[in-house]
Amino acid sequence: MKIGYFLSSEEWGPGEQLEQARMAEEAGFEALWISDHYHPWNDAQGNSPFVWSVIGGLSQVTSRAKVVTAVTCPTMRIHPAVMAQAAATSAVMLPGRFEFGVGSGEALNEHIFGDAWPSADVRLEMLEEAIEVIRLLWEGGTKDHEGKHYVVENARIYTLPDEPPPILVSGFGSKATRLAARAGDGYMNVSPNAELLGLFRSSGGGDKPAHGAYKVCYGQDEAECRKMAHRLWPNDALPGELGMILPTPAHFEQAAELVTEEMIAEVIPCGPDPEPHRETIRQYAEAGYDEVYVQQVGPNQKEFFDLYEKEILPEFR
Repeated sequence: MKIGYFLSSEEWGPGEQLEQARMAEEAGFEALWISDHYHPWNDAQGNSPFVWSVIGGLSQVTSRAKVVTAVTCPTMRIHPAVMAQAAATSAVMLPGRFEFGVGSGEALNEHIFGDAWPSADVRLEMLEEAIEVIRLLWEGGTKDHEGKHYVVENARIYTLPDEPPPILVSGFGSKATRLAARAGDGYMNVSPNAELLGLFRSSGGGDKPAHGAYKVCYGQDEAECRKMAHRLWPNDALPGELGMILPTPAHFEQAAELVTEEMIAEVIPCGPDPEPHRETIRQYAEAGYDEVYVQQVGPNQKEFFDLYEKEILPEFR
């Protein structure tokens, strides 16, 4: 099981993210996820730097860890032809250690131009065509594309890596998971869902890599950690498709009024006990995932990295 660290673009500015990446690599984490948002989920989180600028910085402060966007929506906020260029440049700056994680997006980040928010089926259709456009441009040379959702005319990406980076696709439902198997080089989820991973593998995913992720709030005072996790990440306990359709942080704050500390403590391990961290990693391993990424909620970053360096990572290497 490969274990990575999840850089939160919602909680931290670029300087803090670069420092966390440096600490993660020094502690022995093998890879980094980094979220790509226009807004945080709520105002308490308080950040949302442009991920492609931060990735440039990551290329300079790390030397071993690969970097994976988790995830970019390459369909509405930025045209897939531009996403193809951004990802290609990142792959050049991180030779052999950049992977492009993509998904169908959330209204929170993608509706900002005032366009109607498409249905889930249309968003998935757009995502599959966007992946087609991106792969076409990564072939090199001048390219044209005229599809249902996108037009590309006389476009050429001049700065290309020696090998195109893998495209991993997130899937939280059966349709998205089948798309990931069909169009992606790997699969991403944020729960140790063995059924969806099985669907990915049986739908054409085969032995392509599968990534998962989880959050913790490590600290010596469990009650304070629970309060911190509840204040910053109540959206993690929201049910159904709310995360896909609510358009603003204020709407998420309204919905999160229904979320209690107890509900958050059920999905985010809080406090000083390292065993829930180990158990979560085991759940992903038992479900068949190849890589898992952990995000520390709140300010105890150094203490978290010390814990994982000494007590968690050696057990799973």
